[in-house]
Amino acid sequence: MRWLTRWTERDDGLRWLWVSVLVIVLDQLSKYLATHSLELYQSVHVMPMFDLTLTYNAGAAFSFLSSASGWQRWFFIALALAVGTLIVVWLRRTPASERRAGLGLALILGGALGNVWDRIIHGRVIDFIDVYYAQWHWPVFNLADSAISLGAVLLVIDTILTGRNDK
Repeated sequence: MRWLTRWTERDDGLRWLWVSVLVIVLDQLSKYLATHSLELYQSVHVMPMFDLTLTYNAGAAFSFLSSASGWQRWFFIALALAVGTLIVVWLRRTPASERRAGLGLALILGGALGNVWDRIIHGRVIDFIDVYYAQWHWPVFNLADSAISLGAVLLVIDTILTGRNDK
């Protein structure tokens, strides 16, 4: 646990990398449980407006490019690794005092790497969270997607609040 103390005492945004690791672990654990306990496309009702439905996505968000011939797998892996590298550099340059930005970047990084792992190992991303209202369904997603979305929201909020403080 000494290594964790060393990372959390850093004076830059890299102190938040433990969040990225946590996101990856929880994402992969949830995907493992989903693939081993759900049948493909069979919905398991959990509560109103929420089901568990195992699906696979060879494309990006909202199944963008999912029907392409296979090149998209390598494109999305390369893109995520490039963006992940930029995020690590951004984190390194972010002061530890900018907690919202650091946390947001760490969530995005963890989510991106969780989905990259799927693409490398399975050739596609495992999705299983199905949110809907009546007959309108949001595209099925996973914990990595949730972390990316939450991280993006934190960055937007941070930008708005930082911009307001700069004035």
